Amino acid sequence: MYRYFRPHRRAIALAGLLTLLGSVSGLLQPLAAKALVDRLGGDDSIAGMLLLLTALVVLGSAMQSVGAYVLERTAESVVLAARRTLVGRLLRLRLSEVERAQPGDLMSRITSDTTLLKAVTTQAVVSAFTGGLTFVATIVLMGVMDPVLLGVTLGVIALVGVAMGLVMPKISQATERSQEAVGVMSTALERAFGAYRTVKASGAEARETALLDEAAREAWRNGVKSAKWQAMTWSSIGLAVQISFLAVLGIGGSRVASGAIPVSTLVAFLLFLFYLFDPIGRLVEAAQQYQVGAAAVARITRAELLETEDIEGAVGTGEPTGRQGTAPATVAFEDVTFRYGDDLPHVHHGVTFEVPGPGMTAFVGPSGAGKTTVFGLIERFYEVSGGRVLVDGRDVRDWPLAELRAAIGYVEQDAPVLSGTLRENLLFAAPDATEEELREVIVRARLEPLVAGLPDGLETPVGHRGSKLSGGERQRVAIARALLRKPRLLLLDEATSQLDAVNELALRDVVAEVSRDVTVLVVAHRLSTVTMADRIVVMDAGLVRAVGTHAELVADDPLYAELASTQFLATAPAETPLGLR
Repeated sequence: MYRYFRPHRRAIALAGLLTLLGSVSGLLQPLAAKALVDRLGGDDSIAGMLLLLTALVVLGSAMQSVGAYVLERTAESVVLAARRTLVGRLLRLRLSEVERAQPGDLMSRITSDTTLLKAVTTQAVVSAFTGGLTFVATIVLMGVMDPVLLGVTLGVIALVGVAMGLVMPKISQATERSQEAVGVMSTALERAFGAYRTVKASGAEARETALLDEAAREAWRNGVKSAKWQAMTWSSIGLAVQISFLAVLGIGGSRVASGAIPVSTLVAFLLFLFYLFDPIGRLVEAAQQYQVGAAAVARITRAELLETEDIEGAVGTGEPTGRQGTAPATVAFEDVTFRYGDDLPHVHHGVTFEVPGPGMTAFVGPSGAGKTTVFGLIERFYEVSGGRVLVDGRDVRDWPLAELRAAIGYVEQDAPVLSGTLRENLLFAAPDATEEELREVIVRARLEPLVAGLPDGLETPVGHRGSKLSGGERQRVAIARALLRKPRLLLLDEATSQLDAVNELALRDVVAEVSRDVTVLVVAHRLSTVTMADRIVVMDAGLVRAVGTHAELVADDPLYAELASTQFLATAPAETPLGLR
């Protein structure tokens, strides 16, 4: 935990010093009260002692207040730094790590888990430090006053301390389980809102509510367990103080009656006894916060151990070189094998092909042949199990990731659109594009009717995941976004699957125009898209079985001929008109 508060150690030290000074003023109050009681029986004025006692009370409160403010401000800074670090790391995770994890659980580590750091990295540190020093100082002063009464007090506190030591680990266990349940709830919410129309269309609201309810109940159950153990801890402290008070009052009264100690000593000792509740409370609070924070740190640390991408420089063994101007990229696969996990079967079993630039190359084949995986390996979303993927004759593992991906435009199969305005989505991959470039790409992607029909044009919010756009509109936005990047290599994964016949024909013309200067790779299931390709790569069961033109493959490859005879089992769907969602 030290690494979280180390950058703020000066501020935490200042807060600890102020708190400690407030505690010292509190320690002086019983001594001033003893002197006041001693003067009550004489002729000395008590006005000075009353003023001193009042000043100690005011000064102590002021020190504690300022110290508390400094501590809270520092705690918020600790949480901010932890969140920024964790967000930066999670957004660099390898795609395979994200697919294995639950996004909702990762989000809960950034939100709720980091919040728990606030207490353990600041309040717990200061409470343990000041509480420990104050406890020792109070015990010493009590021992100076009367060792017998001190022995009675410590005997009671020791018994309660043993009981609390058994309770503390249970608080940590309950807190971690509660945080895990919150992560499950976040995952369930992310799933439901990510497919909101499907949930409603399936009449699944009650089932999804039940899943969320169970996760909420699990968080509640463990939260109640943690609260129960914490309540037991605090009640134990109160019980210890009360038993100690009764014991000291009884034994101390007999010692006053026997003349062993004056009544002022008994009064001061009782005041110290009540004051002892504060440092003990701080120590117990620090222990509780440590248990809660330990659970949060454990979950955050597990997230930080997930494998990330190196987006700053090359991770392979080749010599880094700059981008080769604006020339179209070349792509080659050399005996590539790949599987998504060690416990999963291979998707590619030795894929080999070459794609010169520029021009358009289409990848066709049955579902599960490994076509989309080709794009994932080019982008280095995944690492090959064997063989090499070459871009411009260089292994993609030897490219700096930022440089590699800057040369590529990628349109995913489901053409995701992010929350925000239409302008923000179009500029997402090319934030420095000019207005002229933006207008040009809007025309090329046939987005003028969409922009004209929206109430605020480009500044219109498109909703969560583009919910205010039709499927075809989302695809055109995704294509425009990729074109605005001015890539040297354009990857289109079923990029026209949701377009109507008119818009598909228009976008095919755009792709044909782009392919004159850019290397374009297309995964397609429509014969109309495939026939315009300069070359076609036929894949089946993780292997490349044939490469050629449409005419060549119809004559020479039975699988392709069969697919072509069925029009690749695809017909142009009617696009939802603007405004009819």
